[in-house]
Amino acid sequence: MVEPIFDYQFRLILIGDSTVGKSSLLKYFTDGKFFEISDPTVGVDFFARLIEVTDGTRIKLQLWDTAGQERFRSITRTYYRNSVGALVVFDVCNKKSLEHVPMWIMEAKRHIEPHKAVFILVGTKIDMEDEREVRKEDADSLAQFYNIKYIETSSMKGINVEEAFRSITQEVYDKIQSGEFKVEDGWDGIKTGFARPNHSYSLMEAEPEKSGFCC
Repeated sequence: MVEPIFDYQFRLILIGDSTVGKSSLLKYFTDGKFFEISDPTVGVDFFARLIEVTDGTRIKLQLWDTAGQERFRSITRTYYRNSVGALVVFDVCNKKSLEHVPMWIMEAKRHIEPHKAVFILVGTKIDMEDEREVRKEDADSLAQFYNIKYIETSSMKGINVEEAFRSITQEVYDKIQSGEFKVEDGWDGIKTGFARPNHSYSLMEAEPEKSGFCC
C-alpha cells in the first residue's frame, strides 16, 4: 500500500487508570465501531489515523494506548517522552479514576519534559448515566485548574469520540502555527510529513494501522 501523504505527524498518548475505556475510545476513533469485549491492554498498543485540521492540513496521528496497571508503568513511561499530546482518560462512573487524574498529568509532564505537550481531559461512558459518579461540573473544574479542555464521550454510542481527538490535534497544530511548538531533531512528538508529486490522494485511502507491543 502506498504511504498516504501528510503534512505533519503527531504522536499522542492515552493515559489513565485501567478499565476506564482508553482502548474502546481509540478503537472507535480508528475503526468506527464499538467492541463489546475488549481485552486489557498489555504494555502498549499502537494505532494510526490520518485526519485534517480546519485549514485542510493533513495530520498523521500516531496513537499510543497505554496500560493503566502499575506493573506496566515502567514500560509505558518510555513512551511519554516522544509525545506531543496526552488524552487523560477517566470513567464518569468511577470517581476514583477522576481523583487519579492529577497523578497521571504529573507523571506525564515529568517524563515529557523538557518538551511541551497538549493535554485534554476525557470522560468516558456517558451512556451509563444511571451509574454516573462524577458530576460534569467537577470534571470541568479540574480541567479549568489545569487550563485544559474537557470532553465527555461514549465509545458505545460514538458520542464526541471524533471531537476529542480532533480537538487535541487542532490545539497542537495551532501551537505549531504560533511558534510555541517546533519540530526538533531527536524528538518524535512532531515530525514533518512528505508529499509525493503527481499523486492524487484521498483521505479515504488511509486505513488504520495497528500493532501491539508487550512486555
